[in-house]
Amino acid sequence: MTKLQNKVVWITGASSGIGEALAYAMAKEGARLILSARRKEELERVKGNCIAAAQANVHILPLDLTQTETLRLSTEAAIQIFGHVDILVNNGGISQRSFAKDTVLDVDRRIMEVNYFGAIALTKNILSHFLKRKSGHLVTVSSVTGKFGTPYRSGYAASKHALHGFFDSLRAELWKDAGDAITVTMICPGFIHTPITLAAVTGDGSPLGKMDDAQYKGKPADWCAEKIISAIKKKKNEVYIGGIETLGVKFKRFFPNWFANYIRKAKVR
Repeated sequence: MTKLQNKVVWITGASSGIGEALAYAMAKEGARLILSARRKEELERVKGNCIAAAQANVHILPLDLTQTETLRLSTEAAIQIFGHVDILVNNGGISQRSFAKDTVLDVDRRIMEVNYFGAIALTKNILSHFLKRKSGHLVTVSSVTGKFGTPYRSGYAASKHALHGFFDSLRAELWKDAGDAITVTMICPGFIHTPITLAAVTGDGSPLGKMDDAQYKGKPADWCAEKIISAIKKKKNEVYIGGIETLGVKFKRFFPNWFANYIRKAKVR
């Protein structure tokens, strides 16, 4: 089992939700942290809330995942902070709450830009560093909707499905280049109690501005963070974290026709 003490962990989307909770949990593990998101002031807040003993080893690196042309420089800056990076956690992203028929194409593009292209841009930028060191761990926070689509989340589900296609392929390719030296872990949360739905985009791109019932009743973010840390330590390929909704992955696989009928009636907001 991998120990996280003194490991350099770069977390995107670290200013709130799962990323924030993961920062606190990683700090307790003794990891050296690089925290990224768009809002510098929120990153400073998260750093200040980490345990006092860890704050000297917490650095902030603001970035915008939609500005992919700047992410190579961000990656170089991240490597320079501690001299290397051990683990990249692709956690930054946005959610969606709108029906496909009501969603303009620009909204679908924006979701893909943040959730998919931002993650693979950072991944591609850091790959040469991992390959040179013959060591590294790529952790990507997807969703159970990366395994099955639900109403009200067509663009979001599409972006998460795309992540699975990319990282499953990458995992197979890296084994040929680096054996087991570089790990790829997909994290698939279900309903986790975070503020992600407050900023979820609606059909015209405006924020939803409220937390839906399913999210409100979800599992705590700190509980989710501990499950993610366990998956990282065990170098899991893929894990599902949440409540009963995670069973949808198995039902979709083994009972696809039944699941197709069920999901169209399921309460997902």
